[in-house]
Amino acid sequence: MRGYMVATWKMAWDGVKKGQEVLRAGGSVHQAIIEAVKMVEDDPEYHSVGYGGLPNYNGEVELDAAYMDGDTLGYGGIMGVKNLKNPIEVAFDLCHYKRNCLLAAAGAEEYARKKGYAFCDMLTEEAYLRYSRQTKQMDMEKLEAYGGHDTVCVIGKSGDTMACGVSTSGLFMKLPGRVGDSPVIGSGCYADSEVGAAAATGVGEDIMKGCLSFSVVEKLRQGVPVQQACETALREHMERLGRSGHRPGSISLIAMDREHNIGAATNKKAFPFVVGDLERNTVLYAAVNEGGKMSVICPDEAWIQAYQGD
Repeated sequence: MRGYMVATWKMAWDGVKKGQEVLRAGGSVHQAIIEAVKMVEDDPEYHSVGYGGLPNYNGEVELDAAYMDGDTLGYGGIMGVKNLKNPIEVAFDLCHYKRNCLLAAAGAEEYARKKGYAFCDMLTEEAYLRYSRQTKQMDMEKLEAYGGHDTVCVIGKSGDTMACGVSTSGLFMKLPGRVGDSPVIGSGCYADSEVGAAAATGVGEDIMKGCLSFSVVEKLRQGVPVQQACETALREHMERLGRSGHRPGSISLIAMDREHNIGAATNKKAFPFVVGDLERNTVLYAAVNEGGKMSVICPDEAWIQAYQGD
């Protein structure tokens, strides 16, 4: 696979198409990534990102986002924010700062308001009903990423510039203030235009233990092919967690090298992702894990219909 954009989950299809339109019109890769992420943030049908995201233990939607510019290594992130319409916009804004580039909760909200970013009630009626039906008598150590989709991660390349952006509402029923991998540099995403970019989706606490996005990019720096880099980083991390007696939740990775080659890996049975290819097509692929053996397929309509996810 080769492409200009790659994004996690089937839910990113429309966003990648929008990003490709931006690139065709002469927009920057940064504009393309932001528009792609915003398409998911704004859609209430997706309950793991933005508007309509499933709430925390107290019934509040808390949002995290990050952005990394692979040219400057500028990184911006926000965490634990409420009622911010498009967190990815603020994360991109912050990636231009040498200091104060990672803001949390009330401080991030204050910054966004002063800069004029839009706010609205992010808790939809459907999300609230799901929350109200969920028992609070649960084991906090066993919370899992939401169903067939989780964090939206978008990697893009235009010219020599690479970048990536991520956005999420985090684990459903998480403790207030909980932060996963998404806004943490090197865990949720990492981009270096000289080498490549990677991003992760799944259970953040498990992803952070291996700084997985950075791990993939460092393997690219060592000359490892991108698909092998994804598979090796994930396998080595799983093996290390196993030696510690820890059984991780779901983890999936996407990556792109500086030559436009794309890779993906997962510890789930299947992980769909979307590619905007070099011919400007939008193509759905899936990483399929069969007993630890990874393959990447272009699923047919029967597979898509049978997939119990987004």
